[in-house]
Amino acid sequence: MIHLKTPQEIKIMREGGKRLGQVKAAIREMLAPGVIPCDIDRKAEELMEKAGGQPSFKKVRGYHWATCININDGVVHGVPSQIPFEEGDLVKVDLGLFYQGLHTDTSFTFFLGKIDPDKKKFLEIGKEALNKAIVQAKPGNRMFDISHSMQEVLEGAGYSPTRSLTGHGIGRELHEDPPVPCLWVGRGRGELLAEGMVLAIEAIYTLGSPELILSSQDNWTISTKDGKIAGYFEETVAITANGPLVLTA
Repeated sequence: MIHLKTPQEIKIMREGGKRLGQVKAAIREMLAPGVIPCDIDRKAEELMEKAGGQPSFKKVRGYHWATCININDGVVHGVPSQIPFEEGDLVKVDLGLFYQGLHTDTSFTFFLGKIDPDKKKFLEIGKEALNKAIVQAKPGNRMFDISHSMQEVLEGAGYSPTRSLTGHGIGRELHEDPPVPCLWVGRGRGELLAEGMVLAIEAIYTLGSPELILSSQDNWTISTKDGKIAGYFEETVAITANGPLVLTA
């Protein structure tokens, strides 16, 4: 069931998203070779608490960290480790903030060290795919418009959008209906987008095959099966009468 948000709820989520965006910016500045992911996680939790909220992810049953941190072939749900980042690592950080009873969710991907043209393109395409999808988040469109716009950008650049991992509705719960796919494979055009819907739109993609595997070590981390790198960009977006409103920018 899709829960439409009231103007007051969106106002709260906008403030929570603003605060989460500030946490995201601070964490991005901390990323460097030699930094330990667990330290990033602890800092993120500290900043979230200072922002007046709590880590959303700690409300997920069985998950005990404030962030998900994935490196290179890691795609999503990566458990922060004690292994320091290295020069050339592709780091993905996913963060969620529970603020005044409502969640917001965002993620970014970042190369550590010198970035070559291929790596730069890999990041730029992910950002473009997400931005094109966000533009489609307006009343009267359907889920197809969001998903297909991401798919066109990612596949057009030779990358593979993930099939089994999707974005989602968000609000009182971290994960709500509807799912927001990174590509469109079904018939029809999906759910009608309406004012009051709030979506965590996620561009999740790989350099190689879209096939994924679950870590047998932590039962959380999902990685590419072929070992090639993956990218992940996400923003929480409210659908308003005037179009999309990014809450976590």
